Amino acid sequence: MKYVQEIAVVRKRLIIEMGMGIDQHGQQPTVAAARAVRNAIAHNALPGVWEVAGLNDPNEMIVEVQVAVPYPEQVREAEVLAVLPFGRKTLTVESGGMVVQGKAIASLNDKNDEMLIAVASVTVLIET
Repeated sequence: MKYVQEIAVVRKRLIIEMGMGIDQHGQQPTVAAARAVRNAIAHNALPGVWEVAGLNDPNEMIVEVQVAVPYPEQVREAEVLAVLPFGRKTLTVESGGMVVQGKAIASLNDKNDEMLIAVASVTVLIET
């Protein structure tokens, strides 16, 4: 008889970062979402990925992004995830954020007076 040893892989959260992004002109939910993700990761360093978790390559990290933004169906996933420099990335987009009355400026290609505000959560996980 042959026995196969199963090894359970457990995901553990290492860090959760939050951010906000705004597209004041252009009414692009992708722009607001990408800015929210960039804001979430703007002021961090993750030495624990190497020193505590023992990863050898930053692309071994799992990075789960959740964004709430007006008009979520218009978000271009690849552009939002491109903000993240490393990791095995996933994106969940949901309806949320805010639409605020701004001022349309024709020279900035505004379609209307809307300013779009997005919020983002970026969770870094490791597998053990």
